[in-house]
Amino acid sequence: MVTLTRIYTRGGDAGQTSLVGGRRVAKHDLRVEAYGTVDEANAVIGMARLHTEGEADAMLGRIQNDLFDLGADLATPEEPDPKYPPLRVTAAQVERLEREIDAMNAVLAPLNSFVLPGGSAASAHLHHARTVVRRAERLVSALMAVEAVNPEALKYANRLSDHLFVLARHMNGDGKDDVLWVPGAHR
Repeated sequence: MVTLTRIYTRGGDAGQTSLVGGRRVAKHDLRVEAYGTVDEANAVIGMARLHTEGEADAMLGRIQNDLFDLGADLATPEEPDPKYPPLRVTAAQVERLEREIDAMNAVLAPLNSFVLPGGSAASAHLHHARTVVRRAERLVSALMAVEAVNPEALKYANRLSDHLFVLARHMNGDGKDDVLWVPGAHR
């Protein structure tokens, strides 16, 4: 378990931060951008949870914990023979998201158009979280183009954005209260 006895260290005052393992990088490093955006998504999910209960809230609680795993994974560069085994996102975490998506999607109203963010407060926050996760996914993909990254990290982000979309529809009366796009409605 992590023990935090001091919140500020002054170590970042010159625009650098430490990755897991101690390597110093710029705060705007692509790896830092990726895990920072994962952290942002987690905060938005926390806002959504103010409007959820039951199984939806339980799913989001598991996801928030997974997002800390994902952040730790991204903050830990791949290296041969590490001193300690790094925390990595696993295929089982991705598969859990898939099972939850399938279960929720089975009862959703069919889609006749694209869904606009809105409807219930929970749904609006979940759509916001989905867009932040999509940004994190783009950053992880960009990072993978220049450095080795656990492939399950990208899969998790990809699946999570789908999960948040389906859960947002679930929170809108299983899709019945979705706000749908009407192409050219206000020309």
